[in-house]
Amino acid sequence: MRSKADLFKTSLKKRLRTNVTGYLFISPWLLGLIFFTAGPIIMSFYYSFTSYNIFEPGDWVGIKNYIKIFTEDNLFWSVLLNTLFYVGFRLPLHIGLALLLAMALNRAMKGIALFRTAFYLPTVIPIVASAAVWSWILDMQVGLLKYVLDFFHMPMPNWFGSILWAKPAIILMSLWHTGTLMVIFLAGLQDIPEYLYEAVDIDGGSILQKFIHITIPMLTPTIFFTLVIDTINSFQVFAYSFILTNGGPLNSTLFLVLYIYRNAFSYFDMGYASSLAVILFFIILLLTLVILKFSKKWVVYERI
Repeated sequence: MRSKADLFKTSLKKRLRTNVTGYLFISPWLLGLIFFTAGPIIMSFYYSFTSYNIFEPGDWVGIKNYIKIFTEDNLFWSVLLNTLFYVGFRLPLHIGLALLLAMALNRAMKGIALFRTAFYLPTVIPIVASAAVWSWILDMQVGLLKYVLDFFHMPMPNWFGSILWAKPAIILMSLWHTGTLMVIFLAGLQDIPEYLYEAVDIDGGSILQKFIHITIPMLTPTIFFTLVIDTINSFQVFAYSFILTNGGPLNSTLFLVLYIYRNAFSYFDMGYASSLAVILFFIILLLTLVILKFSKKWVVYERI
């Protein structure tokens, strides 16, 4: 009969073998995390305290970059306001539209899968192709929207050449990519028990009462998840402003990530760009913590 020590060694070897096998399978992801995510994040924190410019070793300058950002760089505050404007308007519109689409598509009817696919499809289209399509739609001379507005005798805004319309244009284009959130909300809606709605019908409740007293409370975990994810994504707006306006007109669409890109790859001031990236990181972290803090008051996790 084997002793307890031998059994323990055998069990330990099996667990070790299982763990090693598991780590081997996830090693590509671990290497990617270390070299392409964790590594750059750590180096960004380090370079934010240097004057690194790619071509020669950076000198340690301490918090000089941060002092310059908050006291000397007036453009930073404009960039920050642009970014907050975009996030403030895009976030509720994006989440709200995704929820409305999910509710419209949350029904059993012939051909519903085709409609779900159609609304999700823009999400998988490359951003450059999407920008080209929207550039044509919003073109002042030959744009599709121009012909629609002309039919109703309405003026065509100068979407990409006006300070007033440039940011709304980019917000409008970003709403085209609601497919991912729509699918998440659709999954949340299908998790709501049908008998809850039937109980409201028996009591003579309206569609609005169903939405307020059943749909929204039961969807709060999903809303919370999409709020966190979409907040992070909204602060990282870059592609549309880079491709279509390059931050113009008059820096009205110069967002924080595009400003980081300019300092890093146009001015080759990696130290300053890293400082801006660190500030963006802490802004997103702070807002995420605030959302997490207040989520306890409105998110309902109970399942009936």
